[in-house]
Amino acid sequence: MAQDDRFARLHGAVQPRYSEVHIRNRGRLPHGEKEEGLYFLTVHLADSVPKSVLTKIAERHRILEAAKENNVHLLPEQKTLLDAYSQPRIEEYFDGNAGSCAFMDHRIAGAMAAALRSHEGKHYRLLAWCIMPNHVHVVVRLFPGKELATVVKAWKKFSAKAAKHALGRKGRFWPRDYYERLIRNGDEFGRAIRYVVENPAKAGLKDWGWVWSAGWEARVRL
Repeated sequence: MAQDDRFARLHGAVQPRYSEVHIRNRGRLPHGEKEEGLYFLTVHLADSVPKSVLTKIAERHRILEAAKENNVHLLPEQKTLLDAYSQPRIEEYFDGNAGSCAFMDHRIAGAMAAALRSHEGKHYRLLAWCIMPNHVHVVVRLFPGKELATVVKAWKKFSAKAAKHALGRKGRFWPRDYYERLIRNGDEFGRAIRYVVENPAKAGLKDWGWVWSAGWEARVRL
């Protein structure tokens, strides 16, 4: 069976009907949610991105949304902003290990892993995740009736409490926002899984243990 065919049969690797996608505005960024959605998520620590960069990212999203709604061409300076703060560029920024990199502490990385697994099989199905020094990537399929924002909030609350206890510090551990991408087909699913699994090595983290994938267990008939 060809690779694309295999991915097309994975749980959640289906084309969503866009009328089912709901946009929720929380924090700086809009978030698209879909019933039983399959997502590629990135959640970063509060000190990993300066506020000035977060402002530029939010501005980039506003420009994109306005352009889509009004079907207008972008100005050269807007295109420059979109390129500078695109998702791949932001991922490169995260991989530069900015901030305190709390997940270098195995106690805190372990708490994050426990948070991800806390409602596995009840609220969602995990397909892959990696915990990087200052951010986390997750590929997850929500179960019926579960909201992405609620799931992410629970992960943050659990891990932040453990981190503050271990570090003996106060203050914000996570920012309010996160980055999500609805996975629409098998190709996108395959790329997301590969990105998550390969991210530690690409970032130069040798023998990094905080990475997991369901592998062939993720394969089911749709």
